[in-house]
Amino acid sequence: MSINKNNGLSVFAKDLLKIREDYQSSKPIKSSAQAFINDLLQLLFPHFSENEYYNSREIESKIYLLRRNLHTILSSLNGKFKEDAVKCASGFFDKLPTLHNNLYKDAQAIYDGDPAAESLDEVILAYPGFFAIAVYRIAHELYELNVPLLPRVLSEYAHQITGIDIHPGARIGASFFIDHGTGIVIGETTFIGDNVKIYQGVTLGALSVQKELAKKKRHPTIEDNVIIYSNAVILGGATTIGNGSVIGGNVWLTRSVPPNSAVQHRSEISFKDETNNNELNFII
Repeated sequence: MSINKNNGLSVFAKDLLKIREDYQSSKPIKSSAQAFINDLLQLLFPHFSENEYYNSREIESKIYLLRRNLHTILSSLNGKFKEDAVKCASGFFDKLPTLHNNLYKDAQAIYDGDPAAESLDEVILAYPGFFAIAVYRIAHELYELNVPLLPRVLSEYAHQITGIDIHPGARIGASFFIDHGTGIVIGETTFIGDNVKIYQGVTLGALSVQKELAKKKRHPTIEDNVIIYSNAVILGGATTIGNGSVIGGNVWLTRSVPPNSAVQHRSEISFKDETNNNELNFII
């Protein structure tokens, strides 16, 4: 059956063409974003590199090439971003030395905090938590420059590879440690201080998903030196976990706790005693 003989299919084809014309993007954003992030990480960390650099001029040339690639991606974004593309690409690369330094602090925190880690090289090459943090920090810098769409595409790339979902709008301090990491969710308005350690399955989320709250602080504040163990759920923009606190596994929190708190989950099991028909409660 040809398109010309099928009026319904012909109309649909015209609709798809109109969507493409309205979309305006000149590049496939997802594949371009993934190529950019991989090239950038290869530059920042020799562990990922497929290239060798023999002098600083070669590295400078690579930085100029990456800046041009970022400018091309930004120029092709749907949303008429072309006029800001040069400024944002330059602004991002101005922050690259600080970003690089912060990522080494993250790697050191993971190495210092995990007895299984035998070297910084192992952390950088093999730990999904480090990869997720690296992509987050890059995406966050673009988010701070008000770049549309691209930061989210980058964060979803890391989510796809690691199972760790960090919104680029979250604010995360120095020496961040994700251990194992699968299933972690960190929402857009989360604030995390310095030297925080989070295990797999942790959710830092919102109490409500109402659309009108999009511009409000919906996610919790985690102060410095906090440890959050696996599968803990902490919700709400007014919820603050005080400095130095330890949140145990499987804890569900919707209210603040003061500094240096230890919060633990208590499992309760109820069943009926068949001899006297009384309900018994057991705390494990």
